[in-house]
Amino acid sequence: MEMQQTDTPRAVIVISSHVARGSVGNRAAVFALETLGFPVWAVPTVILPWHPGHGRATRIVPGTEQFSSLLGDLERAPWLGEVAAVLSGYLGDARQATAVASLVAAVRVKNPKALYVCDPVMGDVGGLYVPQEIAEALRDTLLPIADIATPNRYELAWMAGAELGDIKSVMAAALVAGPSTMLVTSAPAMMAGGTGNLLLTASDALLSEHRIIERPPNGLGDLTAAVFLARLLDGQPAAKALQSTTASVFEILARTAKRGADELTLETDAQSLSHPMAMVHLRHLMHPGKDRRA
Repeated sequence: MEMQQTDTPRAVIVISSHVARGSVGNRAAVFALETLGFPVWAVPTVILPWHPGHGRATRIVPGTEQFSSLLGDLERAPWLGEVAAVLSGYLGDARQATAVASLVAAVRVKNPKALYVCDPVMGDVGGLYVPQEIAEALRDTLLPIADIATPNRYELAWMAGAELGDIKSVMAAALVAGPSTMLVTSAPAMMAGGTGNLLLTASDALLSEHRIIERPPNGLGDLTAAVFLARLLDGQPAAKALQSTTASVFEILARTAKRGADELTLETDAQSLSHPMAMVHLRHLMHPGKDRRA
């Protein structure tokens, strides 16, 4: 068996929530990235016994100074050159955004090719579920420095200040809301009874669709961001990365739903991360910026 070269950066720093039970936040992202062969440095922004959607739960948020000091240690770590990407998700406090931005800058100094993926976890169908200052910190501090952002449609709508009822409005908002590569989950689908992941890059507009599964467990956005990042780090082109990411996440969701589980069954369905069998539909859409560039 051929050994991988150790001088190529492959580690990913994942900064998000940690739950004792369940597959959300860091629990989803770390599992996915490690299963796909990427070492992970995991930093919790908040510690919970379970996802708050299951009921009231104790919430432990690291003190701002301690959190900043920990990330400062990582900035000065002798192994920082191992890092190929940073993925940030749920924040426990708005002030954590400044420390995350500082760490991203330090990683880029060591490795100018490093990717920063910002998953601006702030809300869903019912609106924001984090304090407004956290949503503003994600929008104003972290999104502008990201290479890739992975909001859901409702988070994008809040950032854009507009209702996003169809795919054209989602594309228009994604074009101006963040970095040049935007992966928008829960996007309106063109197929009946479906939902989609919309990927907008500088040159492509791609929609990967699958059927809706009612009352899905939490963690799909965390999982999607991590798997998409892994695909890109493995060198997959955008279209293939989108399609294979959507297939993996949909397959895990469908199998979880069939079991009646209240959390994503990642440990049982790890094979779906690397070799998904689910069929998803990929559409090439008219890029909303084409007229502007003409």
